[in-house]
Amino acid sequence: MYDFAADSADCARSVEAGLSERLTVGGLSGPGPSAERLVAAMRHGSLEGGKRLRPLLVRQAAAIFSVPKQASLPAGLAVEMVHCYSLIHDDLPAMDDDDLRRGRPTVHKAFDDATAILAGDALLTQAFAVLSDPTCHPDPEVRVRLVAELAAGSGAGGMVGGQMRDIEGEKGGFTEDEIVTVHDMKTGALIRASVRMGAILGGADLRALSALTYYAEAAGRAFQLADDILDVTASPETMGKATGKDEVAGKQTIVARLGVDGARKMLDGIVNEAISALRTFGPKADGLRATARYFAAREK
Repeated sequence: MYDFAADSADCARSVEAGLSERLTVGGLSGPGPSAERLVAAMRHGSLEGGKRLRPLLVRQAAAIFSVPKQASLPAGLAVEMVHCYSLIHDDLPAMDDDDLRRGRPTVHKAFDDATAILAGDALLTQAFAVLSDPTCHPDPEVRVRLVAELAAGSGAGGMVGGQMRDIEGEKGGFTEDEIVTVHDMKTGALIRASVRMGAILGGADLRALSALTYYAEAAGRAFQLADDILDVTASPETMGKATGKDEVAGKQTIVARLGVDGARKMLDGIVNEAISALRTFGPKADGLRATARYFAAREK
């Protein structure tokens, strides 16, 4: 019987240890010595918090193909580095202008704006160094596919492009379809990449990869919709960051259009779509099923 709480906690511990081991002055040096203040900011933005859900998705997708947990960890760390970089940059005054993240001062508050920008830049760069290292996977072709997948999920056609569209939406407004596109890019693209990277590690064929991609896209929409609901219903203390900011910023969200009850009904339907996509994998995909359900039920 799959135990989501135990697996997610174990994954979080492994990610925390892996990041802590890699994000050191010595580990990040070459060809020159890395700056201590920069490394401290990278660690502040990456360690001691976070649910590590994206590395968990890498692990769970890879597990369908019997890939050991430790073998999927480097790819999971790379995804988490990209995620943490995006949070550091999102919190900046020029973006969301947040003072708290995971209950602690954001990186630009703990250090300064310039250091936060550079810390994010360095995390993004290091993610691809992790994927390109032979310790990630012995087959260079697999490593290249992982690099390409993460680049697509995090770049102009993925997470970063979604953030740009989100900013544009504050000025001009979006249709419901356009809101979904923003969600698919800003949040869903990195979740999609996480699942697909796990499948790539496992040598998934095209049919399996297609089913997992459908799952991942639905799961990404579920995660963002749940996030938008929590922005309305949860307290800052529970979330560890400011809430109610979407309404203040005038952002177009599904919750604003449908109301909380309507959004929750839509969320249930999306989660069912995600779970249905996994029927071909049987019990081996119980981890992914549990994560989709968690996305809908989470309270922070």
